[in-house]
Parts: sequence; structure tokens; C-alpha cells
Amino acid sequence: MRLVEEIPHHTFKISVFNYNAKYIIKIELAQFEQSYKIAETNVQGMDQLKQLLTESFLESCMKRFLSMRADFNHSFENLSYEV
Repeated sequence: MRLVEEIPHHTFKISVFNYNAKYIIKIELAQFEQSYKIAETNVQGMDQLKQLLTESFLESCMKRFLSMRADFNHSFENLSYEV
């Protein structure tokens, strides 16, 4: 997997990788990450790929991160009670 570009963002670490004729967009926040794969043939280069990262999309990513954290914390709390 080859790192193509890191896209600056004030909240997330956004990295774009290339692997097996796909772009992989990895969005990270703290210990959580989301990744999205898109075939190279579905976009015409990095400029078009960056257009996918709209404010609306990134807001949805934030909501998903909050949900992931809540799910993880809930699971971790259940684990603590079982000990």
C-alpha cells in the first residue's frame, strides 16, 4: 500500500493510499479510523477524489466516530463488570 497524499484538515487526519487499483481514503480521529475504497477508474485523479470529501460527508464521519466511541465505551464497560 502506497501513501499518495495526506489531506490537511483541522479535525481529522486524512490519508489517501493506493493499493490494487483502488484509492483508500483513511480518516482518523483519536484511536478510531474509517476507511473508504474507491476504484481508480471511478475518479479522474486526486482532484476529483478530494471533491468527495465535502463538509456534509465529513460531518457524517464525525457522527460515525461519536457512535463508534459510544459503542466501544459501552462494550468496555460491560467487560469491566464481568471481571
